[in-house]
Amino acid sequence: MAEAVANVARRINATAEEGRDTLDLSDCKLISFPDGVFKVLRSCTDKIHKITLANNEVKALTNKFFSTFTQLRELDLQGNVLTKLPDAVGNMEHLVSINLSNNKFSEFPERLTAVRTLELINLENNQISELPLERLCEMPALRTVDLRSNPVNLSSNQSPQNFTILT
Repeated sequence: MAEAVANVARRINATAEEGRDTLDLSDCKLISFPDGVFKVLRSCTDKIHKITLANNEVKALTNKFFSTFTQLRELDLQGNVLTKLPDAVGNMEHLVSINLSNNKFSEFPERLTAVRTLELINLENNQISELPLERLCEMPALRTVDLRSNPVNLSSNQSPQNFTILT
């Protein structure tokens, strides 16, 4: 456990000290986003454009996470145990790509449809059976929604014109 904590601390400090635009906390055995990160990175949160929390055991993210990292362009949350996203995700103004593959979503996280800049939504290998197609079609930047390995059924007349759905 102490080794895991030290590993997280090293990665956070390196991001802060080197002014990196990426925070990589993948494979750290995290069950939540560490509160201490907000304090350590408070002077440079607006410089962070990519966060990777892949392959942890994260059960939920807070509104504070999304209201702190307002300049995020890429968010990789694959390989966790997420079932939903907080409402604040809909306020992201720069998010281009979100990877939610290999989680526990049973419903499409509808707040994502409020993110006007999203180009890629990866929800591969979840348990999603329905899509808010009308809302997705209103997303101006959307290019791809990856729903492979989900129990979603789309009829051929439900194919959107402006983006691709991978099933």
